[in-house]
Amino acid sequence: MLNEKNKGILKCLLESILKVKIEDIDILNQERNSSNLKVKRKHLDAILKTDIGIIEIEVKSSDKSYVHPRNMSYLCDVYSHSVLVDKNYDEDKMFIQINLSYGLKDNKLQRIYKLTDKDRHTYVKNFEIYELNMDMYKKIWYDKDKEKIEDNKYIIMLDLEKEDLLKLANKDKVVSKYMSDLEKVNEDYEFREYMSAEEDNRKIMNSLKKEYKEEVLKAGKIEIAKSMLKDNIDIDIIARHTNLSIEEIKELNEE
Repeated sequence: MLNEKNKGILKCLLESILKVKIEDIDILNQERNSSNLKVKRKHLDAILKTDIGIIEIEVKSSDKSYVHPRNMSYLCDVYSHSVLVDKNYDEDKMFIQINLSYGLKDNKLQRIYKLTDKDRHTYVKNFEIYELNMDMYKKIWYDKDKEKIEDNKYIIMLDLEKEDLLKLANKDKVVSKYMSDLEKVNEDYEFREYMSAEEDNRKIMNSLKKEYKEEVLKAGKIEIAKSMLKDNIDIDIIARHTNLSIEEIKELNEE
């Protein structure tokens, strides 16, 4: 879709997700891109300039704790670099990240995140993150919900195997073009290298190690809390010594 001839497909996909009309799309930072995709990757980074603002697309296949901070760093990088070259500070240009996410422990089709406080007061209006639950979109296809399939066909098509894609392509010209050009699209599809692969892997491994240590530490605290509960020690005291929340300790007490 980062091929000039396939921008029509990308345009339909973005309009389906954002529910807006997009006229122009330009690919940004081509000089920083590398490594054509000849197979499906777990992560890709596309930076687009459109008439509604800057759009970044991320694909991820994990719900590990490092993923959101990692993706946030990408979008903040794009935001800050744009501010550097702009003549003034304003909120006229949108900065949107679209996460096509897999493995989410969530049954909601899509979530839209904005910078707001608890009263929904917006800090800046031009910063949004869309997280699409790709497993739930695929479920729409298998549930054979014709109305929902029609509304979300350009998102659903991204995950269909050839046989199912053909069924959808027979009813839509855009899907048909996507299918016919899929081999070429995969060869031309590139990702913007925000940091080196080595640095990215190092950060991922460090994050996973930290998460594992925290899980082990919490498991130990839970065992201590259970023991203290058996001795009828006050919940407030247990919370103070284990750093577990009152709610977590009450749940243990109910087990």
